[in-house]
Amino acid sequence: MNDIVNGLGRAGAYGALGVVLLILGIVLVDLLTPGKLGKQIWQERNRNAALLLSSALLGIGGIVFTSIWTTYDDFGKGLASTAAFGVLGLVMMAVAFLVVDLVTPGKLGATLVEAEPHPAVWVTASCNIAVAAIVSASIA
Repeated sequence: MNDIVNGLGRAGAYGALGVVLLILGIVLVDLLTPGKLGKQIWQERNRNAALLLSSALLGIGGIVFTSIWTTYDDFGKGLASTAAFGVLGLVMMAVAFLVVDLVTPGKLGATLVEAEPHPAVWVTASCNIAVAAIVSASIA
């Protein structure tokens, strides 16, 4: 029974950390794009904004999953590692966003939240997933 209680505590801690990292991902995407992200997605039903945010959340989820899956035997070290790799993933996604913004015409953030579908959203979403895969692969 002690193992179950211990496992539930660890799962709760990792789950809470994962939720915090997902919230940071939402905040990051909101900062990189003009307007209020929540309004664009839930009120204006902006599919571009939804795809961009979804890719960031899937990427962060993948990093957190990989970090937990390969976690250290030491719970504290595993939790710290998950936090560190999650934050690294967020930073790298932001850097990739800024690089794509530099090498493409116009302001990427504004393009990504246009009402009409735009192919740049798919490129940026792919960058998010690629960055997450790279960070996940580096976890060992």
